[in-house]
Amino acid sequence: MIIQKNNILSGGKKPILFDCFYSETSQPQPIVIFCHGYKGFKDWGAWDLVAKTFAAAGFFFVKFNFSHNGGTMQEPIDFPDLEAFAQNNYTLELEDLDRILAHFSSDSEYIEEADNSNISLIGHSRGGGIVLIKAEEDSKISKVITWAGVSDYKVRFLEDTEGFDAWKKTGRFYVKNGRTQQQMPHDWQFYEDFIIHEKRLTINRAAKSIKKPWLIIHGDNDTSVTLKEGESLHHWSPNSILKIIPKANHVFGANHPWKENQLPKDLKEVVDQTILFLK
Repeated sequence: MIIQKNNILSGGKKPILFDCFYSETSQPQPIVIFCHGYKGFKDWGAWDLVAKTFAAAGFFFVKFNFSHNGGTMQEPIDFPDLEAFAQNNYTLELEDLDRILAHFSSDSEYIEEADNSNISLIGHSRGGGIVLIKAEEDSKISKVITWAGVSDYKVRFLEDTEGFDAWKKTGRFYVKNGRTQQQMPHDWQFYEDFIIHEKRLTINRAAKSIKKPWLIIHGDNDTSVTLKEGESLHHWSPNSILKIIPKANHVFGANHPWKENQLPKDLKEVVDQTILFLK
């Protein structure tokens, strides 16, 4: 198996770090691109094991850090650049994904290993909304899979009315990262950018419009993005498939750091179901 870690894709407002996992083969393999979620990163938990499993199953697997996720080229794990994190927004993440797609859609260095006519997207949590929107609008995407995907971005801005008003007044609010204990900043531009691009960023619209094969996987013990959101996504798209993982949480039994050499049971089920869907 070939594993290439921390490749740098330049351009845009900031460079992007990406990883490639694939097996040596005599013909190009279908491309699978994975997008992490909120307060996530490409090296979180068991994502490397996930990548290896897809590569062993005959896929060219790509995972990357969004350019403003808080990581740096030198320190891609966790969040040494909180000022970049403060400047992140949904349209930036869509631009990042577009840059990754353009890189692997062109006659790149991977043309003999990666089949750029067969590209699928996987998104976890907030990344689920990103991949769904991109799959709906980009003809290069063949299939889309959302793992514990969100169904509504706007409602998350308005859950705390008092906090929202204070954010508007001060221009910045903080969310504590329970694992790293960092106070992670969000600048007011995040909401302003959403309002400017609200039609594009409405997940309900993308879900109702998409005609491509779509697999929705959700745990019924997910307290971060409840099963109700997965059921809403499925309701909006009769062509979608909903797979519910009994007793699974938001990260399907994984955590960070993941020190085991095999996937947790629930995440293995997610990966197996996804590979079956893609094949």
